Amino acid sequence: MKRSSELFNFADKMKYEDLGAGVSRKILGWDNQIMMVVVKFEKGAVGSPHQHFQTQTTYCSSGKFEFTIGDEKQIVKSGDGVYIPPSVLHGVLCLEAGELIDVFSPVREDFLDGSVLSYLGK
Repeated sequence: MKRSSELFNFADKMKYEDLGAGVSRKILGWDNQIMMVVVKFEKGAVGSPHQHFQTQTTYCSSGKFEFTIGDEKQIVKSGDGVYIPPSVLHGVLCLEAGELIDVFSPVREDFLDGSVLSYLGK
């Protein structure tokens, strides 16, 4: 398997990977230590509760989302950021259509093999 992305990943030249249920993504850069992903949500779409061993930070580039991290629930809007510790159950509900920029460390290997299970809770 390839061990890193291209040096430049131009979003306007990439197609979104349809994850179903109003969620799609583009992987914008990665190696074995880090990965950045833009995730587009339609209003009402759900990122089902899930957990993973990677540390995650998320930047809300547009829209409005209800995040649940562990036992805490907060509304996040454009310009806000989120930190998700490793192995903590988390999920999101899209209140207004938008995009989230997720950064994972280390890389989400499951994303590279085309898995959509973590976002859709399957």
